[in-house]
Amino acid sequence: MGESLISLDRATVLPPILLLCLACYICVVPVTEAIWLQIPSSGTKCVSEEINSNVVVLADYYVIDEAHPEHPPTVSAKVTSPYGNNLHHNENVTHGQFAFTTTEAGNYMACFWLGSNPQKVADATLGLDWRIGFSAKDWESVAKKDKIEGVELHLKRLEAQVQSIHENLLFLKHSFLIAAVVLDTILSEEEAYLDYAVEFYLSIESLPQSGELK
Repeated sequence: MGESLISLDRATVLPPILLLCLACYICVVPVTEAIWLQIPSSGTKCVSEEINSNVVVLADYYVIDEAHPEHPPTVSAKVTSPYGNNLHHNENVTHGQFAFTTTEAGNYMACFWLGSNPQKVADATLGLDWRIGFSAKDWESVAKKDKIEGVELHLKRLEAQVQSIHENLLFLKHSFLIAAVVLDTILSEEEAYLDYAVEFYLSIESLPQSGELK
């Protein structure tokens, strides 16, 4: 069964100051991904996201069929953690939702494939609304539970947003340090290989040429 993967990860190896700016932008603007996926008739379509630990994740997915809106095809879904733990599994549905708090830092993957449909389906269009961290929190429920409103609720949201920024900065700093170590190792290996190549070339050059042999 073929598998198609789309990465939602924005992280890359950047200078520290750009990483800092990127982290602030990602955290201040609500982190949400609303995308459309084409689910093939055979095979799996996957999306992935690099997420820190202790982060709230909430997603809704639904099948769209403009030709037959009353009887859209069904899909199956599976969500796994970086270590392969099963976080969500749903079979033969036209819509669904998954929600969890991450316990591992790393790549979280959601995969979708066509379910057992009575009629042959060429492919299906799936809408995926993927919300992470601050934007995934149900602030209306928080307000009702804690009986807060107005300025106090706004301050509580700001506090949560600042905490989210702090945690994401630490995560990006850790990721950058790992990338820097890997890059340094690669450069060291390339430098050692280059030194060896130069020494080998010089040793060849020092050998007497065939015309110089007596």
